[in-house]
Amino acid sequence: MDPASHASSWAPSRAHLSRLMKIWRSAGWPCRDPIELDLLAAGLIEAHADPDGRDTLRLSASGLEALIASRQRNLRAMSRHERLAQRVARQLVDAGRLVWLELALRAHVSAHVSAPVPATADPALTATEPLPDLGLWPAEASASAPSPEPKGAWRMARPDVFSVRHTSVEAYLQPVVHEIKVSRADLLSDLRHAVKRESYQWLCSACYYVFPAGIAKPNEIPEEFGIWLVHGDIDSGQLEQVRPARHVSRPLPFPVWMALAKSTPWRPDELAEAQAHLGEPGAPSPGPQTDAPSQPDQPKA
Repeated sequence: MDPASHASSWAPSRAHLSRLMKIWRSAGWPCRDPIELDLLAAGLIEAHADPDGRDTLRLSASGLEALIASRQRNLRAMSRHERLAQRVARQLVDAGRLVWLELALRAHVSAHVSAPVPATADPALTATEPLPDLGLWPAEASASAPSPEPKGAWRMARPDVFSVRHTSVEAYLQPVVHEIKVSRADLLSDLRHAVKRESYQWLCSACYYVFPAGIAKPNEIPEEFGIWLVHGDIDSGQLEQVRPARHVSRPLPFPVWMALAKSTPWRPDELAEAQAHLGEPGAPSPGPQTDAPSQPDQPKA
């Protein structure tokens, strides 16, 4: 069968697309398995010989088009909330943190927490002016860990983005929660539930709200929460920290330790496959290897 006619009548599966990504990012060493045969028959990859006579694989023009089309379909299928959450997660991974998306965690909350946060600004909002970068966790904003409540209740919390520093030193973990809000209604719903906010705070040392500029003003967000704003498009607009979170020196609670031990950290698609780095001379190893304290949550300009 002619490769062109086979490609027009055959759609690559997820396994085939994953292999295309690996070949595109690597030196193209062949695996010689059925997936490779399918891609060769469809004309999505081509066999070549390097100067030393070793067989290698390269994406054909149609293979690159299939990879690009798959990426565009995935982006269209994701909601604005998911895209912004993954963008924040990527920012944290690049800063050397371990990240989990929508991780289910048990949190302890006080029995008396139930009052909503009153509205403090006009609902008719316009875009906010960019504020200067204030830095993360200044000393004057730090506080000692609060004493545990003698009474309370356990509830399930599912923070949008949960992260810790990549370190083996417990004192340096700095667990952080980032809550993603893409509409004013979603943000106000969160602010009306004090128990939900307290559960976020119990899980981490600092908590941030991330939302597009214009859906709320900083003075509408409780002062202990930090704020990241997205200026413009969700996917490409500038991500800016306009207020640092109030940092509390809080050890990672035991239920969180157990949940992290049973879960796999999130990784971007291009870093999730270690095989993709094979054959790339001088390729850096993923992630820093230091335990030194840092301030990794700062969004890049």
